[in-house]
Amino acid sequence: MDVSPAAADQGVPPRHVAIIMDGNGRWAKQRGLPRTAGHKRGAESVRNAVQAARKLGIEYLTLFGFSSENWKRPEGEVRALMGLLRLYLRGEVQELHRNGVRLRILGERSRLDPDIVSLIEQAEELTRNNTELTLLLALSYGGRQELVSAARKLATDARDGKIDPAAIDEEMFAGRLFTAGLPDPDLLIRTSGEFRISNFLLWQCAYAEMLFVDVLWPDFGEADLERAVRDFICRDRRYGVVAVG
Repeated sequence: MDVSPAAADQGVPPRHVAIIMDGNGRWAKQRGLPRTAGHKRGAESVRNAVQAARKLGIEYLTLFGFSSENWKRPEGEVRALMGLLRLYLRGEVQELHRNGVRLRILGERSRLDPDIVSLIEQAEELTRNNTELTLLLALSYGGRQELVSAARKLATDARDGKIDPAAIDEEMFAGRLFTAGLPDPDLLIRTSGEFRISNFLLWQCAYAEMLFVDVLWPDFGEADLERAVRDFICRDRRYGVVAVG
């Protein structure tokens, strides 16, 4: 992933970067610490990633914080993660707001505790007019779940006579996703050296460039995001079209 600074200077950064934040547990295990320590350190990396994204001119940053499958983890770990989420929503939102960052949450909120849902709604309302960066946190999120939900909405609208089934197209389908109205990711990064997308933004990442880095999320910093952006700039994105000449 070695790209010269000159190459980065000549290109346009990705408009939308999505990151699968993986490796908190392994980071803690390597240090003989409980998994919760890794999650706490990972929360600091979220702050660093937001700051770095703003510096690099990225407009949208989506972070995979808690998947629909993560509810199956041990009860104590889930409780600790929800506690960290509460701390983040209470302690970081004002800072996001001061820096012009808009916060949006993607996912199924019905499984979250009512006080967390209330904190989410307050944070989204406070920051909704900010334009410096849009930070999207995927919480209680699953890509297949999202697709099923969108299909169900379309089926209901067709049944109720609101739409003609024959008129359903990609744009109409995308309008029923959690990300309706947002640009698709240009770059998908997964930390920790794993090579899979783990049910994350399955529809939206159809043409995203993918980058798998051998860095655990708690160690992922500004330099890592900058290298990822440089790598992206050097890629030739053709969207299935053969270049002429």
